[in-house]
Amino acid sequence: MPRIKLVLEYDGTHYVGWQLQPNGPSIQGRLMRALQQLLGASVDVYAAGRTDSGVHARGQVAVFDSPLNLPLRAYWLGLNGLLPDDVAVVKAEEVDPAFDPRRWATGKRYQYRISNLRARSPLRRLSHWEIFQPLDLEAMRAAAQHLLGKHDFSSFRAAECEAKHPVRVITRADFSGAVGDEIVFTVEGTAFLRHMVRNLIGTLVNVGRSKHPPAWVKEVLEAKSREHAGVTAPPHGLTLAEVFYGSPPGPNAKGHED
Repeated sequence: MPRIKLVLEYDGTHYVGWQLQPNGPSIQGRLMRALQQLLGASVDVYAAGRTDSGVHARGQVAVFDSPLNLPLRAYWLGLNGLLPDDVAVVKAEEVDPAFDPRRWATGKRYQYRISNLRARSPLRRLSHWEIFQPLDLEAMRAAAQHLLGKHDFSSFRAAECEAKHPVRVITRADFSGAVGDEIVFTVEGTAFLRHMVRNLIGTLVNVGRSKHPPAWVKEVLEAKSREHAGVTAPPHGLTLAEVFYGSPPGPNAKGHED
């Protein structure tokens, strides 16, 4: 029974998130339904991490054990013919039977998009956080540097986060784009806490709005309390861009939690 790894792209606007939930359609549910149509049998599907309601992905990783020995093309083109227009398989490959998309991951890249136009943008309303006030991009860049390295990220952790501990390692935190147009925050790390990226960007935007100096972010980190950080940014600006694996991929003894 081959284990198949899928890389998925999706627009999370109309979904309750990745995980199956009773209150609405999920990405996991849509994929499982398409797989049942393709394979003629129900299969369990596991992902590299849960994306919340409204969050998008370009590089979500999911795996399942196939009861059939189909050519990989069938899992790519075949599934895309069965999935809704806002969900697609961009890559399919057979992997080690022990492959675990979450525990074998060595890191992830997220991107958060802000539309900094002076007026609302109908084309960006479902993929960007619209902030009409011009932001101080250089101050935000300086503030983001305080996030690099290994820290206790309790200040950026959602109350309902189930991770065993708040310590995470951030290896990249930078901005691209321009004030008055699109601004993109890219962050990479070994793993992330619940709502961590959205809480980070909400805090950095406070710096961009000149409410605090860049060094304030270091103070927020050291406070280890959610009440010291900024607001949780809207989910629709966030995209899971890529999940990283070793070469060759192998199990991570510590594991990772989102």
